[in-house]
Amino acid sequence: MQRKTFIRLSTSWAAAAMLGMASLGATAAETVLIGVPIPMTGPNTQYGDEVKAGFLTAVETLNAAGGNIQYKAEFIDDACEPKQAVPAANRVVTSGAKFAVAHVCSGVTVPASKIYEQEGIVAITPGATSPLVTDTLNGHHFFRTIGRDDQQGPFAAKFIAEKIKPKAVAVLHDKQTYGSGVASHVKNTLESLNVPVVMYDGINAGDSDYSAVITKLKANKVDFVFFGGYYPEMGLLLRQAKEQGLKTQFMGPEGTFNQDLIDIAGPAVDGMMFTFPADFSERPENQGVVEAFKKANRSANGAFQMPAYAAVQVLDTAIKAVGPDPKKVADYLHENAFDTVIGKVAYDKKGDLKDFEFVVFQLDKDGKRTALK
Repeated sequence: MQRKTFIRLSTSWAAAAMLGMASLGATAAETVLIGVPIPMTGPNTQYGDEVKAGFLTAVETLNAAGGNIQYKAEFIDDACEPKQAVPAANRVVTSGAKFAVAHVCSGVTVPASKIYEQEGIVAITPGATSPLVTDTLNGHHFFRTIGRDDQQGPFAAKFIAEKIKPKAVAVLHDKQTYGSGVASHVKNTLESLNVPVVMYDGINAGDSDYSAVITKLKANKVDFVFFGGYYPEMGLLLRQAKEQGLKTQFMGPEGTFNQDLIDIAGPAVDGMMFTFPADFSERPENQGVVEAFKKANRSANGAFQMPAYAAVQVLDTAIKAVGPDPKKVADYLHENAFDTVIGKVAYDKKGDLKDFEFVVFQLDKDGKRTALK
């Protein structure tokens, strides 16, 4: 009996030892949590949907490839409302995430970025374009995968001056961080190019009647309007201008366009132009990524899908190079360049892209867009 017992115990010990050695040889993957605060309610949910589509497609692709890092998301609603900025950022903090693909709207991103910097969280915005995001931060942990308004605004203004050559321009904005910021850069660049800006005015976001401003446009004999803001107001401006017989061309930044614009404005969208991130889904080297979007029943060609995908790529490359230490990751992002779906990504000391490609699109009466050269 004693001998049999000894053999039984020895066999069990050997099996346990083999299992222990096997577990040492196959290191378990480490889970890295990423906070994703985006508008999930309110009028700008489509922009949040675009970020979510890009983020999920990137994470699913990386997780399926295996490796010692697996990514998990904490989605948080910021409603694209500045008053929700700090609560949303604090939810990222309390979730335990040390990384974030954070916010679309500039008015939310400016105050939220200070929380991430204070807490040492590495955050990348795929959508906030206001220079104030990084100019007022003086930080080390916040980055973008989209261009700034002082890149986009001058780009739009130069296009207007060289291609449209209007005689009387009105520059309107919605009095908010993003809209007024890009509008001011358009105005200043137009004036530096000797294009006459005869009207510079703000409208109230959320209003339903813009008859007064349209009357002013008529009185100033405006033949071109640039509006800095979002699509709900642009849609109403287009529709009401057409209803009131104002025959002029409108243009806006990327926030003025999505599918809902067409529902609001109807055929009045005909001829509207907008600056937009380049359609990175058309790059030949991105066709595998586009297929991954299709397989997941997601669109790849909005404003923010590819910048969100690129944000995950940049984080993944840095984390796998130096580990999930946010300070080391931030250092790595500042010191290196990255191949991504939006092209080569390299950062200046503020965390802004050294280069980003914008294009101009124009809509027909059915809302079909065409890139303009």
